[in-house]
Amino acid sequence: MRIGSLPRVRLADLPTPLEEAPRLGERLGLRRLFVKRDDNTGLAMGGNKARKLEFVMAEAVRQGCDTVITTGGLQSNHARMTAAAAVRLGMRPVLVLDGGKPGRYPGNLLLDKVLGAEFEFVPKGSDVDLEMAKVASRLKAGGAKPFVIPLGGSTPLGAVGYVNAALEMAGQLVDMGMKIDHVFLAAGSGGTMAGLLLGLKAFVPGTKVWGISVGKGSGRLREVVAGLGTEAASLVGLPLVVEPADVLIDDSYVGDGYGIPTPECVEAIRLAAATDGLILDPVYTGKAMAGLIGHLRDGLIRPDENVVFVHTGGAPGLFAYEEWF
Repeated sequence: MRIGSLPRVRLADLPTPLEEAPRLGERLGLRRLFVKRDDNTGLAMGGNKARKLEFVMAEAVRQGCDTVITTGGLQSNHARMTAAAAVRLGMRPVLVLDGGKPGRYPGNLLLDKVLGAEFEFVPKGSDVDLEMAKVASRLKAGGAKPFVIPLGGSTPLGAVGYVNAALEMAGQLVDMGMKIDHVFLAAGSGGTMAGLLLGLKAFVPGTKVWGISVGKGSGRLREVVAGLGTEAASLVGLPLVVEPADVLIDDSYVGDGYGIPTPECVEAIRLAAATDGLILDPVYTGKAMAGLIGHLRDGLIRPDENVVFVHTGGAPGLFAYEEWF
């Protein structure tokens, strides 16, 4: 592979632990449940985006940019972590947030403010790529050199961060003498799943990787993940193709939409916290854990199989959902 030859800035505390959650596993009726703790990547309270940003921000540095523009919802973990990466690298963070100007700034929004990010609030459902292009044009006219990062940092280069995570996990499994059967994670913009699926296909073949969608329909997300995974394979020199048929997406846990918790999500958050002290969030990991529980209930996972849950972070967003708890 060529991961080591790609430009990279060190932003994450790696490797993250792969640890067992015995009490939660017992409550769910699983023989063994492990958690890949990518909530512990360290950058601005952690999360999966740090791995992506190591490669994406390296390109911004290479181009000599002084400003970083990205987008997300009001409680975007990606926006928070991109702001932190930008200031760490001496750049100006500008966040184009979808959802209109809020009356309060809880959770990730508060951290964005503390990090010194500039906000551009756009109405919910806006074409955020167009809005970011407008902001970039305006900043260029003022003499800035902006670098635009798409939603979730989900580019082929960003996905490389999770090819690397799969390699890391493969090594941990060897050290533990463990074989895993299933991996579960939240699937939002698709980049994390694309890299992880590609990497596990290469290094831990036979593992089923389940993406629990938190917003998009399965058909569209399947195509996105396959495309990003295949392009990432080319970047790192893996002779593999990720076909849409390889991508296991379940969109039946979305509920009323992105960022809106479901009763199953809230119950999963309570259960993970009350058993193994594991803090999940209402946007991503809570729905992903609800999906894992549902797949076990529906017989898609056998109780005697080994399962890894990828904790992609997001705990700061929990503080914006107090009314649900």
